[in-house]
Amino acid sequence: MTDSTESPDLSRQGGLTRLKEGTYGGLFAACAVITLLTTVAIFATLLSDAVVFFRATPIAEFLTGINWSPNPAGGGQAFGLVPLLIGTLVVTITAAFISIPVGTLTAIYLSEYATPNARSILKPLLEILAGVPTVVYGYFALVYVTPALKATLFPEMSTFNALSASIMVGIMTIPMVSSISEDAMSAVPDELRQAGYGLGATKFEVSTGIVVPASISGIASSYILAVSRAIGETMIVVVAMGAQARMPAIREAAFGIPFINPADVLLESGMTITVAMVQITGGDLTGGTLPYNSMFALGLTLFAVTLVMNVISDIIAERYREEY
Repeated sequence: MTDSTESPDLSRQGGLTRLKEGTYGGLFAACAVITLLTTVAIFATLLSDAVVFFRATPIAEFLTGINWSPNPAGGGQAFGLVPLLIGTLVVTITAAFISIPVGTLTAIYLSEYATPNARSILKPLLEILAGVPTVVYGYFALVYVTPALKATLFPEMSTFNALSASIMVGIMTIPMVSSISEDAMSAVPDELRQAGYGLGATKFEVSTGIVVPASISGIASSYILAVSRAIGETMIVVVAMGAQARMPAIREAAFGIPFINPADVLLESGMTITVAMVQITGGDLTGGTLPYNSMFALGLTLFAVTLVMNVISDIIAERYREEY
């Protein structure tokens, strides 16, 4: 006859196991709560000082103003976001034109064409780009990229310009696109590839017609994250692009439609939102002043933009997620 009573040692061991699991669960929950509280605290801090700024400067004037001069020598402060927004968008879009296609093609090669030995070498080497300090990218753009472009394609280019900064931001964000996209492609089951080969498809057709569509949610998320990273980049831009808030000339095309010549922006110096924040903190800043509070308004603007980008990334990933 078997004794159904649990021995004291087994009971004690089970209690310790439950205690450990409860401790681990509490630790993980605490980490999640700390992350959430940090985000809420950052938002609250930005919002509190931004509200003070918007009491003195109307939101409409901030969002539509075309002059940015927080610390003018002769007075007449101006807090217009438009020139900063144009500089930020130019750098971000130009960088995306570099990082998205190059990163995607690199991911396809690593996932579908490279041998395991080649992938084990190339992927870590590629990800080293993400570890290079951004100030090094900035000086590389200023010392090498700009002189090379001036000597070959754009002799009228300024020493500080948006094009060189955008190229280096694009190169910096390539590993983000390629690594996340390659992980998404590698997660596609081999059965799908073999089915394509069984129907007579070539490797290129399988890669572009089966693997990429099946991993589109991860690829799209990598695009959004890379763009968000480019929006918040500071050191590359402040070193290679300069710190001059300049509103480009608005030209008039056919049928009276206004437009901005890309050369007027890419080949000249400019300022992004992050650089404007650096410039404000680099001066003789006094807490509680309007320029000081404008820094939080700019930070709140960046916070809102990156939050929207991340929400879009989550929506795309959820919408096109494939379950295997």
